[in-house]
Amino acid sequence: MNKRNLISILITLVLGLVIYYFTLPPINLRSISFWLFVVTLIAIYFAISTFMVTPKRSFNITKGKINIDFKPSKLLLIIPVIFIGILLVNLICSPLFNASSYANRIKVLEDKKFEEDIKEVDFNTIPLLDKESSQKLGDRTMGAMTDLVSQFYVSDLYTQINYNNEIIRVTPLEYADMIKYFTNRGDGITGYITVNSVNGEAKLVRLDKGMKYMPSAMFLENLDRKLRFSYPTKIFGTKSFEIDNEGNPYWIVETLSYKGVGLREEVNGVVVLNPITGSSKWYKIADVPKWIDHVYNADLIIDQFDNWGEYKNGFFNSIFGQKGVVNTTEGYNYLAMNDDIYLYTGVTSVSSDESNLGFILTNMRTKETHMYSIPGAEEFSAMASAEGVVQDKKYRATFPLLINLNNRPTYLMSLKDNAGLVKMYAFVDVVDYQKVTTADSTLGIEEAARLYLNDAPSNNTTDSEEEIEIKEINTAVIDGITYYYLKDTKDNLYSVSIKVNKNLLPFLKVSNVVKIKYKENSQIRVITEISKKS
Repeated sequence: MNKRNLISILITLVLGLVIYYFTLPPINLRSISFWLFVVTLIAIYFAISTFMVTPKRSFNITKGKINIDFKPSKLLLIIPVIFIGILLVNLICSPLFNASSYANRIKVLEDKKFEEDIKEVDFNTIPLLDKESSQKLGDRTMGAMTDLVSQFYVSDLYTQINYNNEIIRVTPLEYADMIKYFTNRGDGITGYITVNSVNGEAKLVRLDKGMKYMPSAMFLENLDRKLRFSYPTKIFGTKSFEIDNEGNPYWIVETLSYKGVGLREEVNGVVVLNPITGSSKWYKIADVPKWIDHVYNADLIIDQFDNWGEYKNGFFNSIFGQKGVVNTTEGYNYLAMNDDIYLYTGVTSVSSDESNLGFILTNMRTKETHMYSIPGAEEFSAMASAEGVVQDKKYRATFPLLINLNNRPTYLMSLKDNAGLVKMYAFVDVVDYQKVTTADSTLGIEEAARLYLNDAPSNNTTDSEEEIEIKEINTAVIDGITYYYLKDTKDNLYSVSIKVNKNLLPFLKVSNVVKIKYKENSQIRVITEISKKS
């Protein structure tokens, strides 16, 4: 090796280390960023070695021009060979030849019924606040902390987790800028914010020792750099911020595997990193601690389900016949069940009409996925239906939560004003999205549900039936609908909408005896049928 080549290699290595420090590619043949890094090094070496070579000049003076020729380097031929090799490998690993492998990335179970698998909604545990509302509450909480607000800002992560049977969103603080990093790095970031997704309670949790390994930190304390230098060959996916059952903060980082180069992505484990100490451990999927809620990210689950829907009947069917081809709708939401967080999204036909064929629920920790075949309204159609009821107010509907209300799948959503404040709740029947009930948020979610149940259909065929003697009658008009509140001689309480029997209810009197069918709903029974005793 001559001196010129040695100098070229040394300069390339120095520049490569600088590039590696900032770009942090994994040293992994399955990663496209690794190959881009390799190609960059080759290009740098070629440029340096060419610059150092004394060019061979041919002074062919033609019409006053001097042609200077450089000897081409064979090294550059490696670059197209790399790209051609990647293309060939990826073609072999593509869905064209491996449709079944793409379809089997996720196992979709279709053997359960909605009303049997999904418990009747408990409004004390349902996450009514979406991410946008949580962010506003978190920012408001941070704004009240005068000692912190000038030094830190609130991250927009807001990971939804199940924390000791409470549904909360949690997000860390971050250094406000470079100067704030240098002035605060000794103590680190001393807190994170939690927002209760049920009641909206937001609070700042202060830590005894500050978090140092964060996305906004610099040099070797930067989270991405800490991860890369600790695991140089791992391909990292989504990062989420969670807390364990004792409230200790952790970064949960997916590690990925691919077929070919960047194809058929799968999560093969997670790195759990303590942002206070910097200590970390990689877990296989089967060994992930139970308190972690987000092992898989939503986009990956949706991508894998879409592959299942596209390729389960073969590659060419996904293009030509499209028999049985389905995909997910555009949005998604989270539900909390069985001490885990589940992803919910609708399933529609490939023709992308305005109706759903059903929906899926996926455990974000285990990837267990169930599909429920319930034809009904697509989520955005339901949102538009709810917004149409209050179109004069110009409220915006949040992406719906799917709940089991009275043994029937129902969309629940909040209606917000331009300031992002929740003004109303809306219930929309999944099967028939024209059946909509809205109620002012000041009435509370349970009262809104009661109003909906007066009008909504039901899958429950075990309504109680009896005759009662009316002891007391009261009325109220809510959202333009008259409701009658009855008390019988046994002091049982009932509610009934005028829509149930508009020819009878206005003429009822105390001491009348009526036949009713009703459903148990908290302390007030909801009457679904009413007639005079024959």
